[in-house]
Amino acid sequence: MNFLAHLYLSPNDPEIAVGNFIADSVKGKQFELFTPGIQKGVLLHRRIDQYTDQHEIFKRSKHRINKTYNHYSGVIIDIFYDHFLSKHWNDYSDIEIREFVQSHYMHLIKRFSILPKRSKYILPFMISQNWLVNYADLNSLDRVFHGMDRRTGNRSGMNTSVASLKQDYRSFENDFREFFPELSNYVYSLDLYKA
Repeated sequence: MNFLAHLYLSPNDPEIAVGNFIADSVKGKQFELFTPGIQKGVLLHRRIDQYTDQHEIFKRSKHRINKTYNHYSGVIIDIFYDHFLSKHWNDYSDIEIREFVQSHYMHLIKRFSILPKRSKYILPFMISQNWLVNYADLNSLDRVFHGMDRRTGNRSGMNTSVASLKQDYRSFENDFREFFPELSNYVYSLDLYKA
């Protein structure tokens, strides 16, 4: 899953949400340098990714594009799923997406000084272009993929990802709709959510 899903699946705790957001930039045991709440968020992120990567529905989605994008296919599907979460947000949350996203941007800005270098680099672009809300729009999604392709030296082919999404849109959407409740149930069963 990508940024929007990771924030959505975080408990109502800004520190855990920040940890979940920055986790891809925190390698190995580096998470131990952060506050306990952020540490929990990093570990939550890793559990979400592990569950997702091993799930048959996610593998099915990846299989559709694997020949084209090889090891980038998982990253692409993560973002496709964020597209569907943003598009269908009201089916999963009572909080309006713009309000949800703005509150998380504020949590991240407040802690900007302690964010890893990669997160500090990404966050201003994410906020100025409002990626998390605009994931729902295919033109905005296309710009995100073009930017990611440039960061790989134009080797990933991710600039064609939206065309691949459109080609099999209903199947990817059905995969997401089937998978996301299972992922949510898994996350909500973890100790972080138990009283």
